[in-house]
Amino acid sequence: MPAISHQHILEILNKYDKNNITIGVLGGHSGLDVCHGAKKYGFKTVAVCQKGRENTYSKYFYSKPDYDVVPGQLEPWHATKGCVDEVIMVDKFADVATPKVQEQLRAMNTIFIHNRYFWVYCDFKAIESDFLVPIFGTRDMLRLEERDVERNQYWLLEQAGIRFPKIYDTPDSIDRMVMVKVNEAERSYERAFFVAFGKADYEKKAGELLDKGVINKEGLDKAVIEEFVVGAHVNFNFFYSPLDDELELMGTDMRRQTNLDGFLRMTADQQLEALKHMKPSMVENGHSACTIKESLVEKAFEVGEKFVKLTREENPPGIIGPFALQGAVTAEKGREEIVIFDVSMRIPGSPGTRYTPYSGYLYGESLSYGERIAMEVRKALKEDGLEQLVT
Repeated sequence: MPAISHQHILEILNKYDKNNITIGVLGGHSGLDVCHGAKKYGFKTVAVCQKGRENTYSKYFYSKPDYDVVPGQLEPWHATKGCVDEVIMVDKFADVATPKVQEQLRAMNTIFIHNRYFWVYCDFKAIESDFLVPIFGTRDMLRLEERDVERNQYWLLEQAGIRFPKIYDTPDSIDRMVMVKVNEAERSYERAFFVAFGKADYEKKAGELLDKGVINKEGLDKAVIEEFVVGAHVNFNFFYSPLDDELELMGTDMRRQTNLDGFLRMTADQQLEALKHMKPSMVENGHSACTIKESLVEKAFEVGEKFVKLTREENPPGIIGPFALQGAVTAEKGREEIVIFDVSMRIPGSPGTRYTPYSGYLYGESLSYGERIAMEVRKALKEDGLEQLVT
């Protein structure tokens, strides 16, 4: 089926009650961040949750009256506990694309904020061709995060003139330390990273993971083998506003990975003993806020602006709202350089970015991604500019 046209989405949007917009999200990844920000700016919220994984949204952070609040003393959103107003239950996340759920979302005048879950658990074609709900952001760019499609994130980085690690087509060509990114066997949306120092080392470590069932042959065949870049890891989390035609640095953070972080907390002798019984793994389980020195801020904006410009030229209307360029800062030949490993073309699952100072330098107080998205939607409603934000 052909992709949903922008005009079709605008026709749906024109039927909405603009005074009663709901911000929607899948119950996972960055759902709470989105709902919190939306509530703060006066929007109702809805989370589409998979049965068995709903308590975070339907119980622990579900909106309820706060009877300790004296009416009139606080802004309305402070008069309730929680940030998730409504929950739509589905058997599996992919059911968000069924006609029944879409109808519920449209009836609530929902603008949907896509996240990693949305694209991992749902079929790309279904979202691009059948999901008749306005999405905040560029609907057809999320596919480009995948490394086995044409004109993917590596192509975009190359065309934009942004440095990224050297990519090896086969293990035979490995001539230096490499990072191998291969999808896990059980959780295909998560990657099992391993480091190799040559073809023989690659085959040995890949074989061990295959024997343990951590990865499978299909995943290994699609694995990305890239140069291991040594540097300080930093995720540069951006927001591009089509309304203002401005790029903002929302914050910087770095990944927390298990069990690698546990290894790094051991003393050298403990590490050597532990390595006799287990191998380090790099499964992402969160992020921690970090900062960069001020002389690197301009370089960060330069790579961000290059990326925005290229996407507007090659994938119009280009990136909309949140995205992240994830990588490291290297120190080579007497100068520091930003190298990008991964691109997130939607909101990162990183609520801690609000605890870095960069958005505060613009707005007085640092903002979460959820707040910044809600600000943009609120401004678009005021200026009759929603068509610039949704696809």
